[in-house]
Amino acid sequence: MRKLEAMSTYALPTALAEIVDDFQALSEPERLQLLLEFSLGLPELPERLRDHPELLEQVVECQSPLFLTIETEKNDGGSPAFRLFFKAPREAPTTRGFAGVLHEGLDGLTAEEILAVPDDMPELLGLTRAITPLRMRGMTAMLGRIKRKVAASARLSS
Repeated sequence: MRKLEAMSTYALPTALAEIVDDFQALSEPERLQLLLEFSLGLPELPERLRDHPELLEQVVECQSPLFLTIETEKNDGGSPAFRLFFKAPREAPTTRGFAGVLHEGLDGLTAEEILAVPDDMPELLGLTRAITPLRMRGMTAMLGRIKRKVAASARLSS
């Protein structure tokens, strides 16, 4: 893990820290473009989840419909790793974009790595002036929901 000095003194997982660095290196209009690129790169749900929408949980705090589920698998070291799956409409690029950021930055990590991500991480992307406060709250809620689900799953498996 590496430390970011920008807005938070917390350590971010490497992939997420690199994403934050990429956003911080850009101007606001370019940041919005990068968020759009993440929205286009959000993976589709695997067939097993598409056929069973009841396995997805809606993040009601998001302005646009967003559904997620988290699965646990063993990583290379034998520790539990968390896989993140999102479903968001293409007409909701901000929501999809942030889901794409979280997917790329957190998918496959351990509970400890995910739970160490600061709650204010969405602010580190430098989008607070470019998107509405309501959308920023949705991003924060998305991260919070992931962390709560991971914490609950980690407690159950210990």
